[in-house]
Amino acid sequence: MADHYSLQLVSAHMIAPAVRHMVFRRADGQPFSFVPGQFIQIHFHYADGKPTKRSYSVGTVGNADGAPVDAIEIAVSYVDGGAATELLGGLAVGGTVEASGPYGRFCLFDADKNARYLLVATGTGVTPYRAMLPLIPKLHAGRGCTFELIYGARTEAELLYGDEFAEFARTTPGFRFHPCFSRQPRAVPREGDIHGRVQVALAALKPDPANDIAYLCGNPDMVDETFNLLKEIGLPVPQVRREKYISSR
Repeated sequence: MADHYSLQLVSAHMIAPAVRHMVFRRADGQPFSFVPGQFIQIHFHYADGKPTKRSYSVGTVGNADGAPVDAIEIAVSYVDGGAATELLGGLAVGGTVEASGPYGRFCLFDADKNARYLLVATGTGVTPYRAMLPLIPKLHAGRGCTFELIYGARTEAELLYGDEFAEFARTTPGFRFHPCFSRQPRAVPREGDIHGRVQVALAALKPDPANDIAYLCGNPDMVDETFNLLKEIGLPVPQVRREKYISSR
């Protein structure tokens, strides 16, 4: 059974024109245990009293040893007229929401034997990969595997946590960051920038069925198109792990 609890907002700030980074702690003071890649659910009611819930990947950068954390960090995309946007967009520091979890298996598995991970995301779909960062040096040192983070945004303003990923790539052997801009490139281009969709960067990396496992997270159209591309290349379905982010009102 998943744990149910109240979350209290500790801090929040906008990280894109329509995305709010929110930091919560459990109101009961208990630490939070999760596996990077998992998500929580926020429970609330529509205006007519009907219960509903929304799922958000945990973006907390924790410890490589999996120790419980104090903070639960999520990235919330605003949806015009959305009930969750009204709730979370207007939540003040100190306010509380009801939640449950963690849930999900969009995680890095100990049984994996692959040489390379292809981590593909658009929008807030990059959040679970942020939580995975502490595991990457450990896996690279232990298994020699490498990681390619391919992250698509329409513009630089919508590239969430871009500076964090770029710095991590600069200082971490075995990890590379490929920011892709589908609509407008940066005003001041950086090394490694790609003008185009994530599929352009992915194809350039020459996915290898014998050595790669791919993770796809974000916009459902991107996930479906990239999944089909990888199948055509020859990646077996079990080597493509998917999580779709669907906007709900």
